[in-house]
Amino acid sequence: MQPSKIVSQAEWTAARRALLEKEKAHMREGDALAAERRALPWVKVETDYAFDTTEGPKSLSDLFDGRGQLIVHHLMYAPDWNAACPGCTFQAEHIDGPAPHLERHDVTILAVSSAPLDKLLAYKARMGWRFEWVSALGAAFNRDFHVTFTEDDVASGRIDYNFGTITTDARYIDRELPGVSVFCKDATGQGFHTYSTYARGLDALLGANHYLDITPEGRNDAGHPNWPRRRDEYDTAPASSHG
Repeated sequence: MQPSKIVSQAEWTAARRALLEKEKAHMREGDALAAERRALPWVKVETDYAFDTTEGPKSLSDLFDGRGQLIVHHLMYAPDWNAACPGCTFQAEHIDGPAPHLERHDVTILAVSSAPLDKLLAYKARMGWRFEWVSALGAAFNRDFHVTFTEDDVASGRIDYNFGTITTDARYIDRELPGVSVFCKDATGQGFHTYSTYARGLDALLGANHYLDITPEGRNDAGHPNWPRRRDEYDTAPASSHG
């Protein structure tokens, strides 16, 4: 880490105030963008999706758990992998903390993956997580929401990810990719898809990254290779992305 310019307290305060004006403008732009996000049109969920859970088969409607809104983390864990990917594991670390607060705001938050439930539960225990994690093995859910792809898709070197804005980037040519999807119910109980985000769109949900952004070193990916890693692997040799 290279030290920045060293100045007096008065000079620092002046520089900080100048940056604060930019931060405030950025925040106001973010508020306007969030309003546009909430104003997006909805799509009726027509498919009767089924998920394997610790309480037996559940529908998408059941996953709301009596609330009106549902946030689904699409975590990368293919059926034949031995672990979820490190990046999605990092993503999952940001679910448990907000969950009880979201519940008081009529929001249920959980995770869905393609791996069988027994693998998900074993990995959940390893990581010490509490959130509900359900399996979409054999269902069209992850395929329909563009986070699971076929071997033919991968072999072709071209997939439809992030609403078609990412198609041939080698970093995203994989059978499983990350995302978050949001659903709600109307007064009749009909479900709707209201929002999804993928790729760098997920960064807004990763609080640890934003803590790093306020430090002098920042994220410094070059200085911290193989980061993020699974929390129990930082002091060991890097493991495979798939366990």
